[in-house]
Amino acid sequence: MKYALIGCGRISPNHIVAAQKNNLEIVALCDIVYENIEDKIRKFDLPESVKRYTDYRDMLQTEKPELVAIATESGKHAQIALDCMDFGCNIIIEKPIALSIEDADAIVEKAENMHLKVCACHQNRFNKSIQKIREAVEKKRFGKMFYGTAHVRWCRDREYYDRASWRGTWEQDGGALMNQCIHNIDLLRWMLGDEIEEVVGMTDRLHHDYIEAEDLGIALIKFKNGAYGIVEGTTNVYPKNLEETLYLFGEKGTVKAGGQSVNVIEEWRFSDMLDDPEEIKRRFHENPPNVYGYGHTPLYADVIDAIINDRAPYVDARAGRRALELVLAIYKSSFAHRSVQLPLEQCTTNEFKGKFI
Repeated sequence: MKYALIGCGRISPNHIVAAQKNNLEIVALCDIVYENIEDKIRKFDLPESVKRYTDYRDMLQTEKPELVAIATESGKHAQIALDCMDFGCNIIIEKPIALSIEDADAIVEKAENMHLKVCACHQNRFNKSIQKIREAVEKKRFGKMFYGTAHVRWCRDREYYDRASWRGTWEQDGGALMNQCIHNIDLLRWMLGDEIEEVVGMTDRLHHDYIEAEDLGIALIKFKNGAYGIVEGTTNVYPKNLEETLYLFGEKGTVKAGGQSVNVIEEWRFSDMLDDPEEIKRRFHENPPNVYGYGHTPLYADVIDAIINDRAPYVDARAGRRALELVLAIYKSSFAHRSVQLPLEQCTTNEFKGKFI
């Protein structure tokens, strides 16, 4: 299967490794900075046959890849995705799928109309720990779900933002919730039933006065099934990343996932006593080298299978829209100083420009 990557920055190594491990034919890399392409070709010992492009439209027209991964700055995801589909490409879109509800809806609609596979790259859904927890949810081992919490307590310093001018801007990124926390926000919504009734959020910029968006976000979420969710996300933790955790509390079960990127089951308590908690903790434990975890490789395998067998990807475009919608609802609630009802039909990060000035 012919594969191409658009965007050769910070997250691109995970995509290249996933493509290699899944035996994709890497036909081209594209980046507006040519040196980034050469760097990745050298580091991953890619063959000389891999073509280099600084214009993705030229690449799409010439190479005609079957699968394209989009790993550019967030604000460009939507337009590139729509253009890729015009060339008949199936796509994997790094999070977030877009920065507006309207763009996310356009991606969903076009993918369905053109019968193309679009995957939102929420790779933590493929963690061994998360898969085991999801199994317990689907088997209804929790009984009535009471509430869940998602915490991302990380550090991002001046050097991180200085390396890419788009980071922390409303037009191309958003803040801690949209960039660093959206994976865990996706998991929380997924585990608690997806359908949300109401969101109350507060955001602030406490430390990073050189960015436009928030470095702290807190939210309370009411789900239609009666469960509640709590989100706490920040990039202000000193002096380095502390943890990413997901808690689920139900009538008959309590679970905690932690570690760098919720790769570790730290608590496993169920009234049915179907398994040994210590054995579960031992078996479903991963120790990734960074917060990106190991999920890209199985995510790629799933998308390839979805293309071959003409089915929806495990994490499809609608899932990406739901994660985006929840972050935007938190922003909207924070700046409007009121609760926000879902679904959102219109909202974009650009609405919040100048809010912290």
